[in-house]
Amino acid sequence: MTSTPDPSVSGGTVTVRATVSSAAGTPTGTVTFSFGDGTSTATATLSGGVATVIHPYTTTTGSPFTLTATYGGDAGFNGSTGSDTQTVTPATTSTTVISTPNPSTTGDRITVTATVVPVAPATGTPTGTVTLAITGRSPQNMPLVGGTASASFNPLQSGTHLVTGNYNGDVSFAPSSGTTLQTVN
Repeated sequence: MTSTPDPSVSGGTVTVRATVSSAAGTPTGTVTFSFGDGTSTATATLSGGVATVIHPYTTTTGSPFTLTATYGGDAGFNGSTGSDTQTVTPATTSTTVISTPNPSTTGDRITVTATVVPVAPATGTPTGTVTLAITGRSPQNMPLVGGTASASFNPLQSGTHLVTGNYNGDVSFAPSSGTTLQTVN
């Protein structure tokens, strides 16, 4: 039994393959796969002694997972079982930060919005918090809702200000950060 890629990232897919062989010939029938993550089993038919399934892992909780392949046997061959492990790591993320209005004037409140998305091949929606900040203002730790977090900041002095968004990560998604510049006229 093998799984590739190993390690994989949360939200990505893994190809799980079981090879059933015998010196007396090529077994036929089916193999039932268990993925160790609490999801339903999957069954695949042997072709040339090999059965393959593709499985998405959506969390790192419980990693490394124990994979099990159970061959049910056929008229000429007894059943057998094999196992392997699959390590799932937090998926890489990308954080994009915008500030509005931009440019602004000295009397405008500034809204900073950070959007956090997984980097392919990962899928899903990151959760947790993003720390949003503008130079000269206290940072605000805001929750992600649907992959987006926003905060408003008091008016700024004229000039150019660095705006940052630092995603703090969660069990399935790794931290990332993004920046932009805010121009105040």
